Amino acid sequence: MNQRETSANIKFEARDINSGEKYAKEKVQGTILPAPNFNPVMDAQMIGGALQGFDCNKDMLIDILTQRCNAQRIMIAEAYQGMYSKNLIEDLKENLSGHFKEVMVGLMYPPPSFDAHELWHAMKGAGTDENCLIDILASRTNGEIFQMKEAYYLQYNSDLQQDICSETSGHFRDTLMNLVQGTREEGYTNPPMAAQDAMVLWEACQQKTGEHKTMLQMILCNKSYQQLWMVFQEFQNISGQDIVDAINECYDGYFRELLVAIVLCVRDKPSYFAYRLYSAIHDLGFHNKTIIRILIARSEIDLMNIRRRYKERYGKSLFHDIKNFASGHYEKALLAICAGDVEDY
Repeated sequence: MNQRETSANIKFEARDINSGEKYAKEKVQGTILPAPNFNPVMDAQMIGGALQGFDCNKDMLIDILTQRCNAQRIMIAEAYQGMYSKNLIEDLKENLSGHFKEVMVGLMYPPPSFDAHELWHAMKGAGTDENCLIDILASRTNGEIFQMKEAYYLQYNSDLQQDICSETSGHFRDTLMNLVQGTREEGYTNPPMAAQDAMVLWEACQQKTGEHKTMLQMILCNKSYQQLWMVFQEFQNISGQDIVDAINECYDGYFRELLVAIVLCVRDKPSYFAYRLYSAIHDLGFHNKTIIRILIARSEIDLMNIRRRYKERYGKSLFHDIKNFASGHYEKALLAICAGDVEDY
């Protein structure tokens, strides 16, 4: 078994987020934006030069690859292929090493391919990295899941659903299988149904039979985020307890962690990822794979928001904590993706 991320106490999250209302109108913002005056041929030429010789110019790679959006990086790779008749990802793998290589190579994948890459490696090593499966499948939209499944099949000639089915078990597997269908309702609300769904969730937390667990995961995996906000409020009214606290009390293992991750992502994804980064940095002795995965995957979506939540919740900035734990060009690359300290803004 590989070293796994352990369960942490995350009850505080539910109270802090206040059902997502606090952040509902906040502008979602990444840290990496399209570079102005972009010239893929010139960038490809500079990267080609940086990779030549005994000791490649890592600073040049950071300056270019962390300052271009993913679409621009793909264009650089195409220009590089045309110029040198070589695959840029393969050349990066050949010339770099360690966690710095993981960051630079990870930046070159389109988002669905990067998710597919992470899921494949989470299941195909010694043991399964359940937390990687949770992070990705609990937080992605229907469209992202569809593209991820397609990329997974193209890259590995394997079916993501079948692999999840064979590598996981029990209600944890059933919930992942439901999420990977990508059939969550979008934008749909039915206020009269919210109290009924809340009652089902409450009964599931009381009785904990297989049937009740199935009903619980069906609601959490298929109802729209807007509907679930109402359901969680009704749950509080019915039980006098927050849904996260109830799940933590009633269930255990990765099934519990997955259910809680879904709830937290419904409420506020940046807060969820801020929690996951803090846990990876402080509770797990700098869990590199988690940190790299989240920073790259959220860099053009909501990493700026994640940075703000991190500072609000933990007092220190994400930039500060990465600087304290990482080193060398690996540190430089992570800090470049993080794009500055929250106090600078």
